[in-house]
Amino acid sequence: MKPQIQAFFDPATSTVTYVVYEADGLDCAVIDSVLDYEPKSGRTATVSADKVVAFVREHGLVCRWLLETHAHADHLSAAPYLRQQLGGRIGIGAAIRTVQRAFAAVFNQRPALLDGSQFDHLFEAGEVFQIGRLEARALHVPGHTPADMAYQIGDAVFIGDTLFMPDVGTARCDFPGGSASTLYQSVQTLLAMAPETRLFMCHDYPPAGRAPRWEVTVAEQRAGNIHIRDGVSEQQFVDMRSRRDATLEMPTLILPAIQVNINAGQLPAAEENGVRYLKIPLNAI
Repeated sequence: MKPQIQAFFDPATSTVTYVVYEADGLDCAVIDSVLDYEPKSGRTATVSADKVVAFVREHGLVCRWLLETHAHADHLSAAPYLRQQLGGRIGIGAAIRTVQRAFAAVFNQRPALLDGSQFDHLFEAGEVFQIGRLEARALHVPGHTPADMAYQIGDAVFIGDTLFMPDVGTARCDFPGGSASTLYQSVQTLLAMAPETRLFMCHDYPPAGRAPRWEVTVAEQRAGNIHIRDGVSEQQFVDMRSRRDATLEMPTLILPAIQVNINAGQLPAAEENGVRYLKIPLNAI
């Protein structure tokens, strides 16, 4: 069954959020939502998320799932806000526990917060679930982080940061638990799918002169991805990725984003003065 897909591109973070559904009036899933965050002022807003809410309500959809492909380092998740507005269960890969443990010392987290229980559901590799009559499968595609998941729904696969558009390449692998060799193997799993399979990116950082895009076929990736097209060996990819990653700065929002997203998008509790505070560890990463 071929799903209908509505994409919402957030230019501030270059993130694409998806609503996936069979037809109006039926169940849907929201994938990789965005909470607006202004780092200079520390203010949050729901402008991006409210566009998703409006679409779901306009089409009479019932939100069953709020899916995360991984713990994002470049934006804060709006999943708790969407759950409040629309319902649904927040899901992520079971290996999120590994990411939580990796950042436990950085954010001085309590051991009780390292079991993934902040999320409503932890997907195991290959787990099948339903979005109404749409059958979905959770695919473990680590490398960018240990917990990356892709979600296969009909002829569409939502691949997170496993791949970017062909003229952008692939995501970095130098975060805790990341591995270029592992990412290479994960990408091969995706590229072994039928050539006409549609792949949907989590981000697009278009070169000058091209508008943002986020949909491409397996065949197009195999033919033209600048980092990992057909003919590129694992060692060639690992060497390229290692050299490139060594030149990259940390994402602007990594410290606020990671501490919120490994907590299922929940913001820190307000302190006695009614204000919430994010931690910015000094000299820790």
